[in-house]
Amino acid sequence: MPRIEIVPYRTEWPGEFAAIGLALRRILGERAVAIHHIGSTSVPGMPAKDVIDVQITVSSFSAEIEEDLVEGGFTMSLYRSDHCPPGLILADAELEKRLFGNPGRRGNLHMRQSGRFNQRYPLLCRDFLRANSMAANAYAEIKRQLARHFPDDVEAYYDIKDPVFDALMAGANQWAKSEDWLPAPTDA
Repeated sequence: MPRIEIVPYRTEWPGEFAAIGLALRRILGERAVAIHHIGSTSVPGMPAKDVIDVQITVSSFSAEIEEDLVEGGFTMSLYRSDHCPPGLILADAELEKRLFGNPGRRGNLHMRQSGRFNQRYPLLCRDFLRANSMAANAYAEIKRQLARHFPDDVEAYYDIKDPVFDALMAGANQWAKSEDWLPAPTDA
């Protein structure tokens, strides 16, 4: 596992996502309901791990889509679920996903089903951080400190980062209601 390092925002990240998104569109066509740039690299100005996170939204999981991604060079992980935020009770299907490694450029491909809790969560996260610089700056500082204290312990990093971010998402949900927020149809 690579060392956890938070780097300053890189202006290349949107273009790198665009290249990945184009490759995914070529492989999947309209079977991908949407392809979004997610995670900290999708928030202009935000420091992040130098990892491009992409979410593919599908209407349903299929072996054919998974096989096509693997044939396209993506590496499928055995990881099949997102974490459930503390205090929520969600059906397993609301957290189910497929995770792939990106060929070449370091990145993660998260495949989630349309309309599920975990499909909405990263899009709301991204859009809230884009709209709220105070939340984005606080979150960036949390990640910098975690990387400083746990550079070689990915479990400790996420054991702390995930629930802290879940707390931040309480504000994001309120923001979404006040803004009548809906996710953008697709980025690629």
